[in-house]
Amino acid sequence: MVAQDDSAATSIGAPVRARIAASLAPVDAELARRYPGDPGTRQPVHTVYVPADAFGARTVREWGRRALDALDAHAPDAAVLAAALGLQEGAAAEVYDRVRAKLVREPVEDLRIDFEDGYGPRPDDEEDAAAVAAAHLVADAVAEDGAPPYVGIRAKCLEAAVRDRGIRTLDLFLTALLRAGGGALPDGLVLTLPKVTYPEQVSAMAALLEEFERAHGLAAGRLGFEVQIETTQAILGADGRATVARMIDAAGGRATGLHYGTFDYSAACGVGAAYQSMDHPVADHAKAVMQVAAAGTGVRLSDGSVNVLPVGDTARVHAAWRLHHGLVRRSLARAYYQGWDMHPGQLPTRYAAVYAFCREGLDAACARLAAYAERGAGAGGGAGGAPVVPDVLDEPATARALSGHLLRGLDCGAVDAAEVTERTGLGRADLDALAGRLPRA
Repeated sequence: MVAQDDSAATSIGAPVRARIAASLAPVDAELARRYPGDPGTRQPVHTVYVPADAFGARTVREWGRRALDALDAHAPDAAVLAAALGLQEGAAAEVYDRVRAKLVREPVEDLRIDFEDGYGPRPDDEEDAAAVAAAHLVADAVAEDGAPPYVGIRAKCLEAAVRDRGIRTLDLFLTALLRAGGGALPDGLVLTLPKVTYPEQVSAMAALLEEFERAHGLAAGRLGFEVQIETTQAILGADGRATVARMIDAAGGRATGLHYGTFDYSAACGVGAAYQSMDHPVADHAKAVMQVAAAGTGVRLSDGSVNVLPVGDTARVHAAWRLHHGLVRRSLARAYYQGWDMHPGQLPTRYAAVYAFCREGLDAACARLAAYAERGAGAGGGAGGAPVVPDVLDEPATARALSGHLLRGLDCGAVDAAEVTERTGLGRADLDALAGRLPRA
């Protein structure tokens, strides 16, 4: 009997494969629509909220100056900062000068001009004037290259009592901004919708932005918005379903972020004022639900704020700094890479925490990524002279995480491109590709 070679034999024919493909085509389309992946753009490390009546042409520079003044007064060198925050002196020395440079160059990464809780109810003519003035200030800053990378407003919510006021403020701001920009809106424009309880409110916001685009001939989908998660109904609906997942869908592709509201949400859960914090169990539960709902959708996450401000004598400032720094580090470890800052004195600890987080294990992360890239290329040695890591076999998902970590450090200034390339042999475009990001313009 002649032996038959069945090493490449198959039993499922092309008609069956075609039938399976046709049956799964709707699922393929649904996966692509609901889970497009990370948008591949820079995510700010924080959002600074400034009441509309306190916002002016010098606000960002003033925040940077006051943050530097706080450092000069309460941590004039890396050793004092290390002692204040409980850092190793080596880690503090690595980040201290970078933090100071950041406060000079780009003290605020994302600015939200607040017409909601931080602004409160005002006469209509006063809020009208403030909305238009804010638009002109933003347009001027963008034209002069003095705006933060991201900037926008938080109008009042869409609940019945303040709905018309919120819509009018949003409309006034966007209309004035568009006119001041010669018919174009800033690339880094961000809008925030607070106190959302039902997906229908998200749908309504999407409809409002669609109408604005249509009225001005803007590209469909040009305007997106963040959803603030500040109510218990936003996490768990009366029907027992996770409302936040439905909200992402209700936005019709316009949702850009989910921001946790520490104090509103804690109060809604009945947590006493003394215990309301970003690390309370009710906060962890809400943020875990947000995290799972947003995974793969391209919607970014932001943690909330700390209301203990670094003011007063040095002992009080250091205590507030330790609290803020510890909570920011905790958020970073839980993959919440953004949070709120409410006072200029919180900027030093925001950047100290982020920079230390990005730089810790930099050599190991670069070595692993270099080894992964070299294995993919079929080479035996590490890229850029970096050694192959013999006891780690990373998969594509881990390579995405490693490159994403390095990109976050590059974006905020914690890491320099030269030191990454030296350790990995990879350039920015290589990291973007490994992270699944689109090439930078």
